[in-house]
Amino acid sequence: MTLRPRRGPEGPAGPPTLTDLLAPRLEELVAFRRDVHAHPETAHAEHRTTAKVAEALRAAGLEPRLLPGTGLTCDIGTGPRLVALRADLDALPLADETSSPWCSTVPGVAHACGHDVHTTVVLGAGLVLADLARAGRLPGRVRLLFQPAEEVTPGGALGVIAAGALDGVERVLAVHCDPHTDVGRVGLRVGAITSAFDQVRVELHGPGGHTSRPHLTADLVFALAKVVTEVPAVLSRRLDPRAGVSLVWGRVNAGGAANAIPRLGVAEGTLRCVRQDAWKDAGDLLAEVVAEVVAPYGVDVEVDLKRGVPPVVNEAVSTGLLQGAAEEELGAGSAVPTDQSLGGEDFAWYLQHVAGAMARLGTRTPGGATHDLHRGDFQADERAVAVGARLLAAASLAGLRLPLDPA
Repeated sequence: MTLRPRRGPEGPAGPPTLTDLLAPRLEELVAFRRDVHAHPETAHAEHRTTAKVAEALRAAGLEPRLLPGTGLTCDIGTGPRLVALRADLDALPLADETSSPWCSTVPGVAHACGHDVHTTVVLGAGLVLADLARAGRLPGRVRLLFQPAEEVTPGGALGVIAAGALDGVERVLAVHCDPHTDVGRVGLRVGAITSAFDQVRVELHGPGGHTSRPHLTADLVFALAKVVTEVPAVLSRRLDPRAGVSLVWGRVNAGGAANAIPRLGVAEGTLRCVRQDAWKDAGDLLAEVVAEVVAPYGVDVEVDLKRGVPPVVNEAVSTGLLQGAAEEELGAGSAVPTDQSLGGEDFAWYLQHVAGAMARLGTRTPGGATHDLHRGDFQADERAVAVGARLLAAASLAGLRLPLDPA
């Protein structure tokens, strides 16, 4: 992969480019990423990671502002125009199965979704933008958002917003690791790029009894099987199929003996929708459908729907900024179309308040293996750090130079 250095109109003797400014920091940034990767912290426990980010920003002469609990923000530059860049700090509660020298030192915790890369990318972009601000070349302000707890529900974005981190922000930009895209490329899409996501728990209760006499009790396991198989099918017929509603069970549990009908059965899973309007209606419909499905079997039912996140809906102008930045910084063809995912991302909450977009950051070594997200063997080609930092820095500059919306 070749990442072309870009020169301005003044030629090689002109002002330093983003590549020039980033180059002397790359070794430091890769070391930072490896350190964070080796010391992962789960949601709302990112104390060390927060401190490391704050330390790096202060060393660059910046003044980070700690958020309640964990996470921080940091403003760069001056002026009324303000663009934000978002990173997430937390790791996943699963074991690191890699053998890299910087693999997780925390048993059962790993950066298997690439948040260590996201954090380093935004840090790198911030350091470069700080250099530009000192040189009088930053036409406004950029706010770095280092958010805790993206991997849990409710996500940490809501706390960041409540702390006023979006006050005055015109737009917000982010990247997310994509192990299906080669390093040096970024995936872009106008409109929904992720889906709405909720957690579902269905409990069935009955008197229990002997399997030889199901007619004298409530056959709870049979009723639970109907929930697991029929409810997703009914939802697919009661909601617009273009909404892409997907109910998938991840845990089903009932009973402990082959000849005893249990008193309790549980099914847990996720409900995902590609359209926000369907997401708003699906919860109420889910409870109604579950009750209808189990009604003939004489069991009591409880449905607990824990709201997750709406879809990440990329705004067209913000997506265009990322595309233009990719083509300018990384070269023609570096921005590629990407499909909508059924994954959930709490970056969506920021986009309920301001315009913005998320790009998929390629992390696969060309010709190499695909190390998927949320798996213990996830690995990222570290050249993605430079790619992401240049992308977000360039898109920030372009956003600050846009004409103000007359509205």
